[in-house]
Amino acid sequence: MKDLLFMLADLWMIFAGFCFGWKFIRRYHNYLLGLEWMIVATSGSNFLLWALLGGDESSPLYSIAYFFDAFSRSVGITLILVLGLMRVTHRYKPSVAVDVGVFAFAAAAGLYLQQFRADKLHVGPATFFVVVNVLTTVFLAYFVWRLWRIGAKRQAMGAALVTIAGSVIAITYDFFPIPGDDAHRTLFYSAALATWGFQMFVYYFAYRALHDHNVTTGVEPASSRVPAMSSSHSSSGRRRGSSPAA
Repeated sequence: MKDLLFMLADLWMIFAGFCFGWKFIRRYHNYLLGLEWMIVATSGSNFLLWALLGGDESSPLYSIAYFFDAFSRSVGITLILVLGLMRVTHRYKPSVAVDVGVFAFAAAAGLYLQQFRADKLHVGPATFFVVVNVLTTVFLAYFVWRLWRIGAKRQAMGAALVTIAGSVIAITYDFFPIPGDDAHRTLFYSAALATWGFQMFVYYFAYRALHDHNVTTGVEPASSRVPAMSSSHSSSGRRRGSSPAA
């Protein structure tokens, strides 16, 4: 039963990451959030494959899993998440150089921090992961407030709940093992994977709510709708026999 719960939680996170990551890119051209969501889904896919192949800790997949884990816990679902959400909170649109640079920074952090395995407590890195999560939670509290202020109360409450759940996972990750859990921490990872999946799911719809509000109020141009409107307007003009100069 524990293994089944783990598989279902991992599959849910994989689906949420790839599905809503692609939506971020296709609908909003937000590559920070889109790629980070897909990286989390790729991490989940690697974790699932490792588990299905027997969970051998000497497998290269095990080291890859720690790299992805460190990547997202240090920079991905912290700095990259904040920069991506600032698109709808502060109209911040990073340059390509910033996009590339922040992912390169996350990769470097992942390579360095993945050496601190969970076979024993490494107080320094574990504390760092908690601190960056707390700092991210402060911004997410602001994000929730912005949602509440525009009347998106359902999205605000959902974002608040998954943020609290994510913080609980971050704090318990290294410091408070679940009593009675097995050596592979199956119960913990089932809860963590399910929580991370719901975070990606809820933050997408919260982002959409703020984006749509910004478009409605004129703060954000509805760029994705312009081609369709222009095409329709143009074809209407041709039906009336109007010339381009008319």
